[in-house]
Amino acid sequence: MADEFYLTYMGQGPKRILHWEHWSCPDAETYLAGIDYYDHPRQCRLKLQELYPQLRLGVPETDKPIPRLDAQQDPGKGRWGDSYRDHWQQEVASHRFASMDDMLKFSPLAQADFTGWRTVEEGDFSSEEAIYQRYRKNFPAEWGDKAPEGSAVCVGFYNTMFMWPMLTFGYENFLSMCLEPEFERIMEEFGEINRRVFRAFARLPVNFAICHDDIVLSNGPVCSPAWMRKFIFPRYQEYWDILRKAGKEVIFMVDGCVDAFADDVMACGARGIISEPFTDYKRLARRYPDCFIAGEGDNRVLMRNKPAEIRAMVERMVETGRMSRGYMMCIGNHIPFNVPPDAIKRYLDLSAELATR
Repeated sequence: MADEFYLTYMGQGPKRILHWEHWSCPDAETYLAGIDYYDHPRQCRLKLQELYPQLRLGVPETDKPIPRLDAQQDPGKGRWGDSYRDHWQQEVASHRFASMDDMLKFSPLAQADFTGWRTVEEGDFSSEEAIYQRYRKNFPAEWGDKAPEGSAVCVGFYNTMFMWPMLTFGYENFLSMCLEPEFERIMEEFGEINRRVFRAFARLPVNFAICHDDIVLSNGPVCSPAWMRKFIFPRYQEYWDILRKAGKEVIFMVDGCVDAFADDVMACGARGIISEPFTDYKRLARRYPDCFIAGEGDNRVLMRNKPAEIRAMVERMVETGRMSRGYMMCIGNHIPFNVPPDAIKRYLDLSAELATR
């Protein structure tokens, strides 16, 4: 029997609308479970699994306390959940490249091993086999090269194409150089690296690949449609064809408002899109019947913590969910550490009450 998440990804979701939440709020975990997240992380998660199984939160193997934020060193890069992060920064390029000329001479293929580069996707990309072995160890050996039929087993890749130069050179540097003639060679080389990645993924025992690229901002595209259709979308189509020929479906994950490029993404072969509340989900539901869609919920509504506004948001989400059997409840711009816990509880409880097709 197929898993409910598998069915939803395939546009055949059950009457109860499922959740896909980007979760990083320890204080909410303490509030919901009644057990201190930092003192007893395993006990807290076990209780949350019992109370809110729809969140599908993993459980730590031990109950070893987690250091509280005031005991950690803040590198000034921002917080995610129970820790601070040190990547996704413009200045990461400063110790690698002396100048823009050096960046334009950079060869991703000659580098090949991005271990320690803080490009989110790190490791050795020198060959398809090296990539395959690194990812294959995350799945049971007894599965061989095929995931259980009807399961939602997936692999994720953060740097589907657009993210590689952005994270390697820094956001501002990328935008300063992306129109230079030399940049075309750099993208060709990143393209070859990802060709290896997706050939390796085609061999993995998974049914889905979650492909992430932040190709838009909250108000629309970062780069022009012409640039995207030269450097990005043809590669999506190539890579996703590799996966689909191997029997795997693609879910595209993107921050911002993807309205300008949603049709391109779907034409490249995506099964659906998970994005942020800036995107027009009802348009997607109407245009692509029963494709997978998620991310309509807005954490700004939760931050304001007005009960009537939260209810209205959930009702709007449920309305979209009744248009599409591929819809999931999701706060698309994430549930970060500073969202009021009682607002999160209200959202979850209202969803449990109202989110049915």
